[in-house]
Amino acid sequence: MRSVVSMDDQLYGGTTATATKPDSVLLAGHDVPLGRYATVRRLLPQRQRRMVGAWCFVDHFGPEDLSGRPGMQIPPHPHTGLQTVTWLVAGEMVHRDSLGSDQSIRPGQLNLMSSGHGISHSEMSPPEHPPGMHGLQLWVALPDGERHGAPRFEHHPVLPVLRDGDATCTVIAGRFGSATSPAGVHTPLVAVELVLPVPGPHRLPLEPSFEYGVLAMSGAVAVGDARVTPGSLLYLAPGRSELTLEVAGQARVVLLGGEPFEEDLVMWWNFVARSHEEIVQARQDWIAGRRFGKVTSCSAEPLPAPELPMVRLKARNRYGRTTG
Repeated sequence: MRSVVSMDDQLYGGTTATATKPDSVLLAGHDVPLGRYATVRRLLPQRQRRMVGAWCFVDHFGPEDLSGRPGMQIPPHPHTGLQTVTWLVAGEMVHRDSLGSDQSIRPGQLNLMSSGHGISHSEMSPPEHPPGMHGLQLWVALPDGERHGAPRFEHHPVLPVLRDGDATCTVIAGRFGSATSPAGVHTPLVAVELVLPVPGPHRLPLEPSFEYGVLAMSGAVAVGDARVTPGSLLYLAPGRSELTLEVAGQARVVLLGGEPFEEDLVMWWNFVARSHEEIVQARQDWIAGRRFGKVTSCSAEPLPAPELPMVRLKARNRYGRTTG
């Protein structure tokens, strides 16, 4: 059995969960149009599971041939209460935000934007872009003590990489094995890309206090009786100290994890909040040109805020149950 990293290396120091038979749920994603030219597969949130740790939103896009097409074209839009994580395995995008950031991202690099109380940004394929596009857009919910802070943007061109035989593990966020990502996060969590080029079992150490999600960007992996293919996410409850991925051919897999996020959230459009009133205020501020700044380096018109639903937005816990 192949061990991708040493079992002696702990992800985080934490208490061991008491679950003796941790549950797992295979979640099928669904296609969502994103802008005029892109469609993504949304893996989180879902009715059965809203979050994996503080990871509250997972979009998988591509692989897609963009030859002769504009590619990703997401005009300026607002965020509050979250961090955005952009990860590419093919293609190129340019991030611009209301802080003045103007940063291209290419495969193997990380863009991390922390909205704090409010920020706006755009993500666009450049006019001269590679023919392919493939990647992830992830959100991390900010805990209450951090969500009202100042916004910031980080670009990390180099991330730590662990190798075990033919397997390659890139630590996108958090700590995995002996490596720690430079990305600034605010809750115990982890994100790792695993490139598994040969068939066989691959054993991963897990932090028992974490819950995890396994998604395949290409290829397929078996975890117990579950087969994870692109377009699905396997949720794993806390209580595991290791995980074995069975690969029949080649696969590229992303492992997300974190301590269960116990704060109840209201998620609507591009906002992560705690109450209906906070969402209403954020929408009003965006319409009025307050709070979120302007993306002056992007010529595209900002996205208009959609209409609120006719019913009151309710906070939900990580299982999707309403709490208010």
